[in-house]
Amino acid sequence: MTEEITLEGIGIAPGVLETIATVAAQGVDGVAEVSCVGGGLAGLVQKGSSRGVCVEVSDEGALVASLRIHAAYGRPLREIATDVQKAVIDALLTHTGQTVAAVDVYVDDVVFPER
Repeated sequence: MTEEITLEGIGIAPGVLETIATVAAQGVDGVAEVSCVGGGLAGLVQKGSSRGVCVEVSDEGALVASLRIHAAYGRPLREIATDVQKAVIDALLTHTGQTVAAVDVYVDDVVFPER
């Protein structure tokens, strides 16, 4: 993605919004990492960032984010995903002033502690 995203007359590189979303997600308890797009067929047809994060502007002008994460074992996945949604919404709203229409969180893996 090399095109700028225009928010109220200001051009922002998509990578900036993706970085904001990534840092917000990484700060959530239970997120082991924000996953990269893996190999195989899913990696060939996946569009968007190679880091597993995509932030776009909807037709209505609101931000829409999609994140792929690896969750740490020991906490309910629903709670982790909900906390990621809240953190990403708060971070994007704080840094851009734009409303966030949706944050989709996909759990690609569960990371177990090493013994």
